[in-house]
Amino acid sequence: MISIKSLAFAKFLNASTSLNLINANHKIDIVEEQLLNHILLMTFKGDDLLVGDLLVLWQFGSQATIHKRLKSLSTKGYVELREGELDGRKKLIYLTAKADKHYQKLSEYLNKALKEMKIR
Repeated sequence: MISIKSLAFAKFLNASTSLNLINANHKIDIVEEQLLNHILLMTFKGDDLLVGDLLVLWQFGSQATIHKRLKSLSTKGYVELREGELDGRKKLIYLTAKADKHYQKLSEYLNKALKEMKIR
């Protein structure tokens, strides 16, 4: 038997999965989602994030894979890559308003799931 807490989390996962259905033209896969989450956490800490900082993170794949995923996230509008002010060879990564909206939706889904859990 499934617990109420598990049911609430399952509802959250189902709702969060629906984001890809809503944004079918800009659907991100699981690796891109994890990469975007990592970028969010680093941004939340207030750190400037360089592409080179991500290239050493083996959990996202090879350097070529990470470059491909970053380019994909940029093309889909979730991140912006800008040249560094002091060194144009270095690229800084910034979340866009679209990424912010994505995380706002996820937060809404999580809050709704938590409220449903408290009601029961």
